[in-house]
Amino acid sequence: MGLLRRRRSAPPTARAITAPDLPPLSPRSRLAALWTDGFGTLATRALQIIVVVALLAGAIWGIRSLTVVVIPLLLALILASAFAPVMGAMRRRGVPDVAATLITLFTILVLLSLVGWLIVWAVRDQFDELSTQAQSGFEHFLEWIATLPIAIDAAQIDDWLTAARGFVTSAQFGSGALAGVSAVATFLTSLVLLVVVLFFFLKDGARMWSFLLRPFEGAHYARARRIGTKTVSVLGSYVRGTAAVAAVDAVGILIGLLILQVPLAIPLAVLVFLLAFIPIVGATVAGILAALVALVANGWVNALLVVGVVVLVNQLEGNFLQPVLMGRSMRLHAFVVLIALTVGTVLGGVIGAVLAVPITAVVWGAVQVWDGPQLPARWARAKAR
Repeated sequence: MGLLRRRRSAPPTARAITAPDLPPLSPRSRLAALWTDGFGTLATRALQIIVVVALLAGAIWGIRSLTVVVIPLLLALILASAFAPVMGAMRRRGVPDVAATLITLFTILVLLSLVGWLIVWAVRDQFDELSTQAQSGFEHFLEWIATLPIAIDAAQIDDWLTAARGFVTSAQFGSGALAGVSAVATFLTSLVLLVVVLFFFLKDGARMWSFLLRPFEGAHYARARRIGTKTVSVLGSYVRGTAAVAAVDAVGILIGLLILQVPLAIPLAVLVFLLAFIPIVGATVAGILAALVALVANGWVNALLVVGVVVLVNQLEGNFLQPVLMGRSMRLHAFVVLIALTVGTVLGGVIGAVLAVPITAVVWGAVQVWDGPQLPARWARAKAR
């Protein structure tokens, strides 16, 4: 009996510890448990990615279905952002909104008309000669390749040429964009819409943006404000910087072509200016075309000198002029630019290639001010080493 009493009076720490019986899981709890383990987390992330991709695909499909509206809106936004400092300066001087808008709109239309006239003049007067010279130069280039010790399959070259001709003559490249009455009507409709939308963006752009921000409050409102300001800044810097860089490139290459006595110097300079709005690829295409014309007209030495001029101008522009005119915020990595150009070209042809880089720069600019005026989103901040 004493032994039994001693056992009963033993301290709790000496007793055998047994796990309490857990109640059985309900069907809802068992279902929730399936999504909380490692595999369930992976499945959740996969579903989230699928939803995001589906939303992006739907947005892209909608944009491609409404290009007559979307493209003029984007172009009007870019032009309005580029001339925002002009509008701001005139308003600070007391110029009425309507007068300032009409002056700015008239200036934009005159500049675009001059560029269009220059393109039409160059194409109408010398495009046949330019295409003939480029084709002859390419044939000379193929003949030179045939003399190399490296064996190159002629059938493969023919396949590449056929594919290139098919791309150039396709509607995707733009040669068939204005073919037919329907395409001309679409172009004119887009042009009129561009002018009208540009007028309202110049005159009431700030009020429109304030109206769109009414649903936001607090930190979300401040973030939307920052993103809007950054968008206008990035687009304006891109257009002004790219136009200045393109003009300098065109003038520099024009001087070099005139010194080297390369024919069709002015049309080639016009092409340099236009293709400069397609980063990396545009300068390469313009340089190749100028070298092919020089090859046919003046021989190998002259063609190599033209290549040297193009490379020198591009290096000066990329290392000195572009950082000053466009700023660090627009200096996207070359890999990002190439990916953006590829996606833009696949989705929108030439217009997509032109708009891909500024849209990518806007997205990156929004990331840079996501958490504050100088504070990027948390995942985009530089990590301490």
